Parts: sequence; structure tokens; C-alpha cells
Amino acid sequence: MKQNRHQAIKRQLEAAAEVCLRQGVKLTDLRRRVLGLILETGGPSTAYQLLDRLKATHRNAVPPTIYRALDFLMEQRFIHKIERMNAFIPCTQADHFHRAVQFLICGQCGSVNEIEDPAIEKALERAAQRAGFQPAGAMVEINGTCATCARPSPKTRLPY
Repeated sequence: MKQNRHQAIKRQLEAAAEVCLRQGVKLTDLRRRVLGLILETGGPSTAYQLLDRLKATHRNAVPPTIYRALDFLMEQRFIHKIERMNAFIPCTQADHFHRAVQFLICGQCGSVNEIEDPAIEKALERAAQRAGFQPAGAMVEINGTCATCARPSPKTRLPY
């Protein structure tokens, strides 16, 4: 199982390098390493959590180091920043340029799932248009409880 995850991350990093090549930007070793750390985490990571892990391979890394890498990765749409958590997650929807990105954030376990619902995007576009506003993009963070946390445990089920 770990081997499959490792291979999937390797493929994602290779795909990111190809995108950068097509875009005429460079996925430096440092940027690649930061993206790899985010992919490995499997959940939201703060900049300082990433910096601590980065120091294992880049001993002289300081906050501006990580923030520059994170800014680049967000510009290339490889990652997203979850504002509510001040944390970063990998992007799972590669084609959402100028779209309303939507996240489901579980308040119990902290999981974040990226979803895409065109109806939400259209509703936001219509609301902005009515206000005479021209959006450049949007991020919708929906707080609640994920399906796993909402599922009652067998111990708490009533006997009837």
C-alpha cells in the first residue's frame, strides 16, 4: 500500500514538472520537495509544519523559504490554502482556473475534501453579476462534519 502511495506521489510530482515546463516556469528542487511534503501529508499542513519537515533536507530553510515555495505552488494551482485553517492541501481538480473552488472541512477530524459543483459556481457568478462585481475567482469553505465522523459508532447505537 505504501509503495502505491509513493508511486502516486512520484507521478504527481512528474506531472507538476511537466506542467511547469509547458508554462515556462521552473519547478526547482526546493519547490518540488515542498510539493512532495504536502502530497505526503494526506491532510492540511501549516507553513511552519512544512518548514519543520523541510529542515530535514534543507537545514538552512527559514520562513521566507517556505512561503516563496508555497506562493509559487499556489500560483501554479498545485496546492490550495485553506484560509480557515491557515493550512495548505494539494489540489485535486487540475482544471479549475477562474472557478469557485469548494472545500468541505470537518470540524471534528480536520479532513478537507475538494469538491466541484457547477451549480455553486453559477450561483456565485449570478450573485456577483447582480452586485455589478466581476470576480477573478472564489473559494468556498464549508464547515461541518464529514461522513465518517457523522456515522454513529456501534457502541452508541440504541438497541431497538
